[in-house]
Amino acid sequence: MELHLTGKIAVVTGASRGIGRAITAALVQEGAHVIAAARSFPADFESIEGPGRVIAVPADLADHGAAARLMEHARELGGLDILVNNVGALTPRMDGFLNIPESEFDSTFAVNFKTALRTIREALPLLLERGSGVVISVSSVNAFLPDPGVIDYSVAKAALTNLSKALSKEFGPKGIRFNTVSPGPVATDMWFGDTGIVKTISSAAGLEAEAAKQSVIDAQGGFTTGRFTEAEEVASLVAVLSSGRVANVNGSDFLIDGGLIKTM
Repeated sequence: MELHLTGKIAVVTGASRGIGRAITAALVQEGAHVIAAARSFPADFESIEGPGRVIAVPADLADHGAAARLMEHARELGGLDILVNNVGALTPRMDGFLNIPESEFDSTFAVNFKTALRTIREALPLLLERGSGVVISVSSVNAFLPDPGVIDYSVAKAALTNLSKALSKEFGPKGIRFNTVSPGPVATDMWFGDTGIVKTISSAAGLEAEAAKQSVIDAQGGFTTGRFTEAEEVASLVAVLSSGRVANVNGSDFLIDGGLIKTM
């Protein structure tokens, strides 16, 4: 399917690895020019191939001025068509709510909500100049599947999803679409890295890594597909939502969770 993204200018945050890198690669493959933002990048990042191109911009979006500087790069390229908010991080909470200091909630909101809030604020003038555009925020199933083990992450992602829905109502009439993508567990370092969730579960529960992984697949009634989502699958969904192929989709949230969520 031709997505007609050739020549479009996109900004992707949290782009150096995992879902963000996969989204960057998918958009470049579709012909978009991607300004990829992250605190640091692996040496091979700008070798991502496709008819589009990628520009790696080191940026810590916890810095209040970083989003504005990022949009200056987009302006130099000619404007902005697509913004993908992908910055995110979580820390498993194994000791219960009363042992989580308020400062940890502040830190989690800063990463998972405030970075997107600031980036959207800086992107909107460029999108309004265009008279069209797409903002896609990578949320989570935990936005509506509250989990004590990631309670601060859950409430931050709920705020992000709510923000996107509200902005879709204000800016939809001006040609700018806001949607969210809500992955369940994805096979990235967040889950499988040395400090990832599976390792944390393994250590806390005294399980082998494979048993800890299976416990995640079996939780909440289980993934009906029996496996983790791949980052490239999330990226494909984002690429389609970025395109005019679904130009009347606005204010929506899209699950990609292997059947984890069973409710309507």
